[in-house]
Amino acid sequence: MGGILQKIRLLLQMVKFEHTIFALPFAMISMILAARDTPSGLPSGRVIFWILMAMVGARSAAMAFNRLADSAIDSENPRTAARHIPAGTLSRAQVILFLVVSLGLFEGAAWQLNRLCLLLSPVALLFLLGYSYTKRFTALCHLVLGFAIGLAPLGAWIAVRGDWSPLPALLGLTVMLWIGGFDIIYALQDYEFDSQDPRLFSLPKRIGKANALRVSRLMHLLMLATLIYIGVGFGLHFWYFAGVGVAGGLIAWEQSLVKPDDLSRVNLAFFTLNGWVSVSLFVFVILDRWLIP
Repeated sequence: MGGILQKIRLLLQMVKFEHTIFALPFAMISMILAARDTPSGLPSGRVIFWILMAMVGARSAAMAFNRLADSAIDSENPRTAARHIPAGTLSRAQVILFLVVSLGLFEGAAWQLNRLCLLLSPVALLFLLGYSYTKRFTALCHLVLGFAIGLAPLGAWIAVRGDWSPLPALLGLTVMLWIGGFDIIYALQDYEFDSQDPRLFSLPKRIGKANALRVSRLMHLLMLATLIYIGVGFGLHFWYFAGVGVAGGLIAWEQSLVKPDDLSRVNLAFFTLNGWVSVSLFVFVILDRWLIP
């Protein structure tokens, strides 16, 4: 029993399960806004549960697939050589089993939500899993990752309402710009390795560290502009805009931590501050939704 629990712990470490917090709050924001015209103003507990399960299953599957697809490259990169598959702490068969279970959880959750969620679930998986291979042929792979994760707000909206609207599409655009911008920052760590490997593409490799950072900052500015547009266009109130202000401050801090010649604080920028960006915005949306009549 202890060995099984240890393998489960290693699998959750591999997919960085705690980082589900990055995109989950945006899905929850979309869910809350989708339900605001309903009598209770909230989706049912059943819908909330299956949205959470879909998010966990989708992200876990995407991370497991990424580790499988990149295992050979990871073994050659000093920064990633200690990851679980290259280091031998998890076998490919164990990770494949975890991938299958995660895919089953995602598809089962989509089936429990509604027919449209189930029909569109393969499209979401196409982008979530296919992202891992875009690093082989385009420097815009960061945007593909952002787009794939940006499907979460659309999925949550469809789960609640069973239809499509410009609002979750704009939230998806927000996530794409946000995730893509900080994935560029994360890719700076592998600039030297990527530059020597003709199999790999990234924006830092294509245009250099300094220019890639400028693109990242532009994307984050556009993200904040999109959030403001959402607030104005869809009649949100003071607390929402206060949340956008807090998110903007955190993003500015994140960007200030990283310099082309100093990547020592990338982990603080990437792992800590990004979690606070999405969580704080979610909290302020809740305040805006229930404190303003």
